[in-house]
Amino acid sequence: MSKEDEKLPLDGVRVLELGTLLAGPFSGRLLADFGAEVIKIEPPDKADPMRQWGKQKDDHGLWWPIQSRNKKSITLNLRIEEGQKVFKDLVKDADIIIENFRPGTMEKWSLSYETLSEINPGIIMMRTSGYGQTGPYKSRAGFGSVGEAMGGLRYVTGFPDRAPSRIGISIGDTLAALFATIGCLTALHERVNSGKGQVVDTAIYESVFSVMESIIPDYLLAGYVRERMGNILPGVAPSNIYISMDGTYIVIGANSDGVFKRLCEAMGQPELFDNPKYSNHHARSDNMTELDNLIEEWTKTLHSRELLEVLGEKGVPSGPIYSAKDILEDPQYEARDMIVKVDHPELGEFPMPGIVPKLSRTPGQIKHAGPEKMGKHNEEIYGGMLGYSDEYIRELKEKKVI
Repeated sequence: MSKEDEKLPLDGVRVLELGTLLAGPFSGRLLADFGAEVIKIEPPDKADPMRQWGKQKDDHGLWWPIQSRNKKSITLNLRIEEGQKVFKDLVKDADIIIENFRPGTMEKWSLSYETLSEINPGIIMMRTSGYGQTGPYKSRAGFGSVGEAMGGLRYVTGFPDRAPSRIGISIGDTLAALFATIGCLTALHERVNSGKGQVVDTAIYESVFSVMESIIPDYLLAGYVRERMGNILPGVAPSNIYISMDGTYIVIGANSDGVFKRLCEAMGQPELFDNPKYSNHHARSDNMTELDNLIEEWTKTLHSRELLEVLGEKGVPSGPIYSAKDILEDPQYEARDMIVKVDHPELGEFPMPGIVPKLSRTPGQIKHAGPEKMGKHNEEIYGGMLGYSDEYIRELKEKKVI
């Protein structure tokens, strides 16, 4: 059996992916990585903007082949009645619908969950939006950046003497996609017992807020508002970046007692561990700045390679801050197949991130990059899966339904 023919864990699961850009389509990518048949649906007159996002190579966006890998592409106009009828035919044999429109859009198109579940009681609808399907803000437009702001992440990101900053990726959308996918797989498992589908309602701001650790009890129970702290974590030391002799910044995390003791030994200063100012978690927190300065005085005496070797030998968590170039040169990434090269019809060998997580017996698989041509699989889906006649497919094209 070839690798292409191996059974994947989500084989047999059919997904209809609506929506554009990040949050919804990222969920589709995750499901497709593990074998789900993900059918990406775009309006015939308006491509997903993701096709042009990111840097360009020969007029091809370099994000699309990653975001839409393993997916099939069809076109369908959901704004008109005949397109809605076709979509309902697709729903009959589907398991999951992914949509990330503003709440009310599916209902406006006569494609509410209630309507679709009458056609297929087992259908699961993943609904990702800025604020969720209920509440006073449900109708507001909400991008990932706004969810990061209102979820609390932007407030604590950056340095205290500057305005709040953003993280260099679309983390709000990605977090929402991860939570939505967890919800989807949970609903899929529950359906085994009940036979019924349900709505998975994921809000971007809630997904961000969910990872914000103890900021609420910190405030309500201890009267503390976590502020921007730059490269440190409040109350956690040592955990910072430290510069080496050759100007390379190294991240060192040695905040537990055992690890801090090993760091002191690596520094050749074991007596630091017995110093009352550093001998326990709270003492190190109270004297964080002084301790960080002591550590950096030591790191500046060693080149980065030597520094990492010493820290590694002592079992102190540490690592350099990688750029894309550094990632490509790292043997750990190579050993774990985290840079995968996939054939692209226009760009040739296309590098992209590997699959996470690694399953020991039924790992995921990247079979192809995102389809470059809109509607590439129209004939396969409409003629093959739905059994539409050639004449009817031509009629749909003439009416601009597909």
